[in-house]
Amino acid sequence: MKKPKIVVIEDEVDILEVINYNLSKEGFDVYSALDGEEGLALIKKEVPNLVLLDLMLPGLDGIEICRKLKTDYSTRSIPIIMVTAKGEESDIVLGLGMGADDYMVKPFRPRELMARIRSVLRRGDFIEEGEGLVSINELVIDINRHEVKLEGKKIVLTAMEFKLLHFLASHPGQVFTRENLLNHVSSDDTFIIDRNIDVHIRSIRKKLNKHRELIETIHRVGYRFRDKDQ
Repeated sequence: MKKPKIVVIEDEVDILEVINYNLSKEGFDVYSALDGEEGLALIKKEVPNLVLLDLMLPGLDGIEICRKLKTDYSTRSIPIIMVTAKGEESDIVLGLGMGADDYMVKPFRPRELMARIRSVLRRGDFIEEGEGLVSINELVIDINRHEVKLEGKKIVLTAMEFKLLHFLASHPGQVFTRENLLNHVSSDDTFIIDRNIDVHIRSIRKKLNKHRELIETIHRVGYRFRDKDQ
């Protein structure tokens, strides 16, 4: 079986060595770069399965690399996990808005990083019991019947709540801004503003009751459905 290929762009040598060691130990094929220009060239050459991208880089920064990757037909489908320091939440929002799949805050634990990488690489390959059926822990979402069950009991959701829950549960571990969620769940015949997302999420959590923690709030960024590896 072919190893998943990952490009790591990180200018701190010590952190890069730790990441490379853990990725190699987990069976990934790893390529790395210390600056933005070199990293972008490496991505275009290797066309990896995932990019681990530091935001603060010499030359091209992570936001610019993300923009270039997502506007290039040959690289726009490559998943990206951004790595950042705590004070750069505005850059996180910008990066996620450009199409990055997730982010990690330094310092991070290698075990958590590996879990995030595996989650993003699955690209929605969540636990399934059949076409149109999503099952995670005690939650089962049947898209064909427009039905949700929790611990075997039906829970009643509005149409918008159903769309939000189904979309989040279909991408466990991935972080979505309110704008991302709006783009995926709104349609021509609905009107919804981004802060309404918060109201719908609160309502969904209330109906999930003791399982409300399945939907995580990422401070000043958006929301994420808890991955089973986390």
